[in-house]
Amino acid sequence: MQSHSMPIPDDGREMRAVELANHALKLVASGRAEDGSRALREAASLAPQNGKVKDAFLEIQSHESLHPLQKLCARFVLEDDAQAGKDALNFLTGSGKIPPDVAEDCLALVSKRKNTCEKSTQDRIIARLLRDSSAAKAALATQLQQSPTLVFAEIYDIGDDASSGIATVVLDPSVWSKESTREACERDVFQLFLAKLMEPGQDLDARALRGISKLLASDAEKLHILLDDDTFSTILGCLDYRLSTEVRSQATLITAKYLEAAEEKGQLILSKFISTRVARHNGEDLILAFSAAAAIFPFVPSTASALFLTEGFVSSLVPLLKKRSKSEKVEQAALEMLSAACIDTACREAIRKHCSGWLQQIRDTGRDQRSGLAAVILAKVRGLTGEQKAGETQDRKENADDLVPIFKRMMADSEDHKKQSAVEGLAYASVQPNVKDMLSNDQDFVKSFLGVLRGGQASSTILFGGLTIIDNLTKYLPVLSEEQRRVAQLKAYANASKASAKADPLDADAAVTKRCSAVVKAGAVSTLVGISKSLSSTSITIALNILLSLSRTASHRGTIAQQGGIKLILQLYMSATGQTESETRSRRTAAHALARILISVDPTLVFASASPSLISAIRPLISLLTEDPDYVTEGPRDLLPTFEALLALTNLASTPSPEAAETIIRLAFPTIEELQLGSNTLIRRASTELVCNLMTCPSGIEIFAEESKAAARRLHILVALADVEDEATRRAAGGALATITEFESTVKGLLAIERGVEILIGLCEDKDEGILHRGLVCIRNLISTDDPTGKKAREKIINLRGVENLKAIVNRTANRGILELGVEALKALMQ
Repeated sequence: MQSHSMPIPDDGREMRAVELANHALKLVASGRAEDGSRALREAASLAPQNGKVKDAFLEIQSHESLHPLQKLCARFVLEDDAQAGKDALNFLTGSGKIPPDVAEDCLALVSKRKNTCEKSTQDRIIARLLRDSSAAKAALATQLQQSPTLVFAEIYDIGDDASSGIATVVLDPSVWSKESTREACERDVFQLFLAKLMEPGQDLDARALRGISKLLASDAEKLHILLDDDTFSTILGCLDYRLSTEVRSQATLITAKYLEAAEEKGQLILSKFISTRVARHNGEDLILAFSAAAAIFPFVPSTASALFLTEGFVSSLVPLLKKRSKSEKVEQAALEMLSAACIDTACREAIRKHCSGWLQQIRDTGRDQRSGLAAVILAKVRGLTGEQKAGETQDRKENADDLVPIFKRMMADSEDHKKQSAVEGLAYASVQPNVKDMLSNDQDFVKSFLGVLRGGQASSTILFGGLTIIDNLTKYLPVLSEEQRRVAQLKAYANASKASAKADPLDADAAVTKRCSAVVKAGAVSTLVGISKSLSSTSITIALNILLSLSRTASHRGTIAQQGGIKLILQLYMSATGQTESETRSRRTAAHALARILISVDPTLVFASASPSLISAIRPLISLLTEDPDYVTEGPRDLLPTFEALLALTNLASTPSPEAAETIIRLAFPTIEELQLGSNTLIRRASTELVCNLMTCPSGIEIFAEESKAAARRLHILVALADVEDEATRRAAGGALATITEFESTVKGLLAIERGVEILIGLCEDKDEGILHRGLVCIRNLISTDDPTGKKAREKIINLRGVENLKAIVNRTANRGILELGVEALKALMQ
């Protein structure tokens, strides 16, 4: 690490400052304002409170060429003008680019301010300059290169944001002349942050930890070797649950990055830190060991569980805690560790076996957050993940019932930590069917619970846990194919008793639908809309699963739309822009929920306003027409999303404006054609119904009426579908044919199909009056002209005994519309 030059004595600093101030005045007077400003800045750095330096500043400040930000910073530093400091900060926040020389001058001036008042403003000004100005960053980089220890100390002492700015500068390659210089300075700064952390009596305000975390997160491979055993142990000590959330969060990030980079060496230090402190049986050491174990479980579960499951540790834990029963802090640390350990199945079982009685005691007798945390742990370990063993089911269900009222009371508490524990406990407990039923039947609780989520004060942890609870209440069991059902039954019989192989009646579709109704009635969709901007990517996935479940029942869809569900779904769909498996799944879930809702609502009402537009819903729906990538190699394709997307598109295509139909044809018609040729009756029907509705726009007519091989193929498919066994498919195909046979080119194409006219006559013989009516329209269209095409059509119909068939229809029908069409067609045939 480089050293800095010998400091100038105080009297020498004053004299030098006065010389520089006088020289600055001469430079400004000669028109060299920039040079004068630089000289005066140096004078201020030597003796900011010197009277002559202040006078020189006041004189130069009136000079027209001085930038407004320089004037504000000068008043802030030399006159202790607090408002000028705030104005400077506002100027930086609201203005565009600051000239490089101005940014450099202001950084040097403000960083030399020694007064302790308005430290926060000074901190924020420097941080803003280092964030937005490359010149300011380059200036600090030069200073760090020359005198790293001195410059670091000056900036570090100013505040959290300024010290974080140091890390920003050393991580920005654009402000360094050489990468090797940057790396050397990065190491210096990293070690200086470590030294600050290790200083005796240093307050743990997370400032040093934040710098270490920022640098280690960006360059762990090169920097982790600078962390020795003692320093890493100090950082592990910062995981102490009694410290602030900010300190623990930064220490957790550092620990995670260090363990990732140091691998076995880091895990050995970690194991030694925990095991040696546990062995001492000292209260303070136990708190540090348990706190560290709790923090590391999420990111190194294998190491943490190996330590936890060390022979004799769990079995001796409760006796150890009972000996220290007066130490509430040790108990709290132990509870935090046990809660974190539940992430591992073997640890969970060990806790259930050795700690359940003690946890019940703490739950029942504790008056602080320990009782809530004990209840959460009990919820985690008592088989609430579907892992009950034979003979234990009933006992565990009763225990779950006992826990739910406790969690409900905790939810009503004003303290955030109790709410968080309650939400976490219910997230685990609500996996069990009887708990789901208890919660959903308590409408007052559901409403108050949703109120907690949308209150604006809920943490990300509470939001995630709350969404998990709603997801548990509304989740339907997966629909399995016959083969998948048989395999599942075999696995169930192999792993459990015959009784447990059966699904709980409270997880049957009817029971889930009832719970979904309760959740919708309580305003769950409005809650999702209200918290949507605060959700993480994981929470978004859960929210979409909830919306998919709620939209399964047709009677819920109108309410979901009224509460803003469609706009929310489209927003979440658009936000999942990546190509990861999770984001792909989120988009598909969003599209499926959207499809379900749009089957049952009037598109003209839902999309009455400009945002969202009806067209914005088409692409998500079209994405469901192709195969789900998750099912390509995992059994049969799930066609339900495709079927429901086709129904939704059919609804959109029915709107008065042709824009929706035109867009669907442009984006998806080849895919729709493929679905018409599939073997699934429902998919074939739905795709043909969509084609029928698409005939309301010019493009729909054109793709059948144009004289091309593609149009002839499409027409052949449509005619074939008019002759299938499924009545609804025949009706839809007949409707499409009734529209396109108004055009001569289509009639020509139809006459060229071997059984084309025969199939149309068959439609006229159908028992369903809707199909019969469509068939008569087609026949009338074929023979409505006197051109050669019309004559050829009449000949074919007569040869196929069409006249006799039409007479029979006219004689037996009581439907006035059918009678009129039949008579009209007969007259045309008999001319």
